[in-house]
Amino acid sequence: MGFEQEAVDELWTKVWSHKSAMQRDLNRGAHGEVFVLRQLMEFGQMTPSQLASALRVSSGRVSTLLSALEKKGYVTRENDPDDRRVVRVRLTDAGREAVRHDVDAMRDAVCWIFSQMGERRTREFVDLTREFMTYMSICRPGKPRPTAEEVRKAFEEVDSSDGWSCPVAGNAAAEGSDDAAGAGSGRR
Repeated sequence: MGFEQEAVDELWTKVWSHKSAMQRDLNRGAHGEVFVLRQLMEFGQMTPSQLASALRVSSGRVSTLLSALEKKGYVTRENDPDDRRVVRVRLTDAGREAVRHDVDAMRDAVCWIFSQMGERRTREFVDLTREFMTYMSICRPGKPRPTAEEVRKAFEEVDSSDGWSCPVAGNAAAEGSDDAAGAGSGRR
């Protein structure tokens, strides 16, 4: 078994299969409410179908979530004045405050974790996570692996979208390096 298979096994058995206390607290009782609130905070008013699409859930699931959030006073549903068939969902002041509170609490908890890890390891973690997520965004199970050009474009998009730059150690694929086997990006 190569290092890649060992790493996948380690991720599956020791990382992804165990929810942290933080993850359990985030998900307890919410069942998607946090994601609806964050979508509305980021994009403003949305239709239920836009929320369903963004969250990749059914319209029925969104309807259930919106009902629960309305009962809590976090959202309102109103008919569009120009087209009465369209429903617009908006955050209330209480909804905005709930999002701010959740974001602040999460930020505080993650900052504490990073303080325990130290600056160097935190920066490495963030860089590696961003690199991993970029690969995850273009690699699909059961589909052909991305070409070197697709990998290059994905990293260019990341680089241009938020100023992040992953260190490049030459074009390892062109040099035949084992570190770039299969991917061909030359990123490490």
